Amino acid sequence: MVHYDESEATAKCHGGDEVAVTFTSTVVPALPLQEHRLPLSNLDLILPPIDVSVFFCYAAAGTGSHPAPTLKAALAKVLVAYYPLAGEVVANAAGEPELLCSGRGVDFAEAAADGVELRELRLGLPDESVEGLVPKKKSGVMSVQVTKFKCGGAVVGCTFDHRVCDAYSFNMFLVAWAAAARGTSIPLPPSFNRSFLAPSSPPPSCTAGTLADRLFLPVSLVPPPPATAAPPTAFNRIYHVAAADVAALQASAGPGRTKLEAFTAHLWQLYSRAATPRQDSCCMGVVVDGRGRLCPDGAMRPYFGNVLTIPYGAFGAADLRDMALADVAEDVHRWVAEAATGEHFQGLVDWVEAQRPEPTVARAYIGGGDDDGGEGETASCVVSSGLRLPFGEVDFGWGRPAFASYHFPWPGGAGYVMPMPSARGGGDWVVYVHAAPEVVKVMEEEPTVFRAPVSSDIFG
Repeated sequence: MVHYDESEATAKCHGGDEVAVTFTSTVVPALPLQEHRLPLSNLDLILPPIDVSVFFCYAAAGTGSHPAPTLKAALAKVLVAYYPLAGEVVANAAGEPELLCSGRGVDFAEAAADGVELRELRLGLPDESVEGLVPKKKSGVMSVQVTKFKCGGAVVGCTFDHRVCDAYSFNMFLVAWAAAARGTSIPLPPSFNRSFLAPSSPPPSCTAGTLADRLFLPVSLVPPPPATAAPPTAFNRIYHVAAADVAALQASAGPGRTKLEAFTAHLWQLYSRAATPRQDSCCMGVVVDGRGRLCPDGAMRPYFGNVLTIPYGAFGAADLRDMALADVAEDVHRWVAEAATGEHFQGLVDWVEAQRPEPTVARAYIGGGDDDGGEGETASCVVSSGLRLPFGEVDFGWGRPAFASYHFPWPGGAGYVMPMPSARGGGDWVVYVHAAPEVVKVMEEEPTVFRAPVSSDIFG
């Protein structure tokens, strides 16, 4: 079901006339919903109010007509099961965010790039090529933009509120939406059972000194930035990393190390090389999913929401530069493994409960801790694996996407890096990077690892 907000809304984006939004509407669930409020879990509450985007490029999206009607009809069907995405985030009596499941719907923009072909996009520079292809969410939980190109291809872009779900959850939705568009059976419906993340009863008498207490802190304890500090600047890039380079990093990291651990160790050393004179230390965090840790029997596989923690490590920049990659990877493995337990995730739930209603923040985002009294600054970055992005299943009836990536130019000072599988297959990666200019410069001085994707090769 679609509600039309504007009969003929037109807007310009992408720095000019290349992409024009020609029509906007709101897609609501196909079946009526009893309005109700759904509390966010304690693990949702550790996320700041930030939006995340993802986009999929299709070399061919039907013949001639705009693909929007097919996508809208399928979206209305799938929003019946994924009804929180059709709601909005509001404040409860304590001032905490929670979901109002109102069925307000998903804002949907139809756009055209009549003078542009997909092969002309410089995907490696998302500030130039992607900004006009993903919607700016103005209200609600999620928004969609579908852009048809001169060549017959299309880009499906989505933006969602990270407080409502993580990438794992949104991937579930994408697979279900694509299945509905193809007319095939929709996968197992999502679960919103918050009892999976209920605090312990009785609650622990003290959470100080726990791993959760070392990885997160109340926002009131975050030291303010210097009064003279300029807003952080960051570049956004998308790179292609060949499977052979991923394998070489893993081999150099030593036996028993995963590809992600090896990549994170390499990135950590790149950060140390890029550190400015004032940055005497480097902090690296890794997002860890807790579904399988809390429920090894798989009961949380369909759970929709955030089930994340962010362990981190910190080293002096000079020390990191002198370390062997295998030693750095061993340290990454140590602090990731420490947090990848059911005990830690339950402890994090309990720790958040003890802080409520005060908001909290991951220490990895602020350089690894509160005020340590030092004069130097910390360069920090968080790695979030997108290696489970289900490319082959996000087929709306036009075949699998030729290219896809998350897009997260968030306003924080820490960098954000997300490796994903390349649509080309064969073990290649696509890596989204949001980082300081000096970090990007160092990464691009290593062309054997980080290469810009070539659109003419991807789309022909």
